[in-house]
Amino acid sequence: MTILVINNKGQYNHRIQRSLQYLKIPSQLLSNQLSIEEIEAKEPIGLILGGGPSIDDVGNAPEFIKHFDIPILGICLGHQLIAKTFGGEVSTSDTESYAQVKINLLDTSNLFKGLESPLDVWSSHKDEVHTLPEEFDIIASSSLCDIEAMKHKEKEIYGIQFHPEVHHTPKGEFIFKNFYEICQNYKNE
Repeated sequence: MTILVINNKGQYNHRIQRSLQYLKIPSQLLSNQLSIEEIEAKEPIGLILGGGPSIDDVGNAPEFIKHFDIPILGICLGHQLIAKTFGGEVSTSDTESYAQVKINLLDTSNLFKGLESPLDVWSSHKDEVHTLPEEFDIIASSSLCDIEAMKHKEKEIYGIQFHPEVHHTPKGEFIFKNFYEICQNYKNE
């Protein structure tokens, strides 16, 4: 019943792990350099792809996205990586964002269940998803970023541009709880 947090070398990756531990969600922080076989051996019920400094330094994370049929949540760079893997376009944003922003939730089921719009979140990025992959829907946006969050139309794959793991996102723990519930329900289907 473990969620694996894939470390893409971002400054907040350890906070994702700590947030899950605080919520008593079984989890483990692992390198993006591990093989698919090493990840499979852990028998995860979900993957969280953490942030990082460069989309060119994500190890085997793109292969994890393609290979695993379990819920996946991408955070910041992880979100961008999911988009790129499915044919979306990632590029430098017009305005670098290092601040608390209000996002508009366009879908309050699943990942954003129980949360009200607008939602205060911490944004820390210079790149963003500019072109949504065909298989995805936008589930949150802001005045700074059109694609703050997205969901695959058929699979339990989510991407969020912001950081739920930091205290500047006051309701971030609900996103992790909701993702864990998605993982548990998926495993039981």
